[in-house]
Amino acid sequence: MLQSPDSLPIKIRTFVEDDLMTIASIYNQHIAHGGSTFDGHPYSIKEMKAIVSKFNERETYLVAEKENNVIGWGSIKRYSDRLGYIVCCETSVYFDFAHIGNGYGKLLQHHLLEKVKQFGYHHVVAKILGCNQKSIQFHQKFGFEIVGTQKEVGFSQGKWQDVVIMQLVFSDIPPYGND
Repeated sequence: MLQSPDSLPIKIRTFVEDDLMTIASIYNQHIAHGGSTFDGHPYSIKEMKAIVSKFNERETYLVAEKENNVIGWGSIKRYSDRLGYIVCCETSVYFDFAHIGNGYGKLLQHHLLEKVKQFGYHHVVAKILGCNQKSIQFHQKFGFEIVGTQKEVGFSQGKWQDVVIMQLVFSDIPPYGND
């Protein structure tokens, strides 16, 4: 268990099915607020269960728990189901708005990237709305670099939105299955 900035214990762990409603609730906050996802409808527990039922052995959610309540989550998902992309995953991190800015995201991101390495991924992708500069800067602190911007790739909140593509390459991780 890691200590949070305010000395309260923060636990980072792999999700369990009982967490899916809270994971959906946190994501639904971000959908309603805008600026961090192109999803436009709230997710139900049934939809979350359908998502995780398709996870393979190298995909998961990690949750950040404070005082026995899930306050944030991060995902590791394969980048593509095509064989050549077996070395690449995509990650995302979302927190309940009441817990943003307290340093908890750093703890979760650290654990998320460690899990990425355990899963044997060599290349990590983050796709971030161009208007979300805080998330871009957050990822840069972990070594992600901007490799491109997709201009006007989405339409949200009444305007065209860019998506910034960021990557992190673990040069010490060999191709999956070649150890």
